[in-house]
Amino acid sequence: MAERDYYEVLGISRDASQGDIKKAYRKLAMKHHPDQNPDDPRAEEKFKEIGEAYEVISDEEKRAAYDRYGHAAFKSGGGGGG
Repeated sequence: MAERDYYEVLGISRDASQGDIKKAYRKLAMKHHPDQNPDDPRAEEKFKEIGEAYEVISDEEKRAAYDRYGHAAFKSGGGGGG
């Protein structure tokens, strides 16, 4: 499955303020929380995706790395030499 853009997941622009990010996260987390959607098997997956996006975008250092390198900034690369 292709990874979605974290800004798209949260429905915010790339220049969103921390307040806008938090507001968008809370709204989406409430809407897609598995307890609110017991009959939707995808609710938990969506909820986790929202949480992951918020974790990165709400942290200024992680956000800067994401803006520069995208999802690749958070993938473990191959091992170093020896």
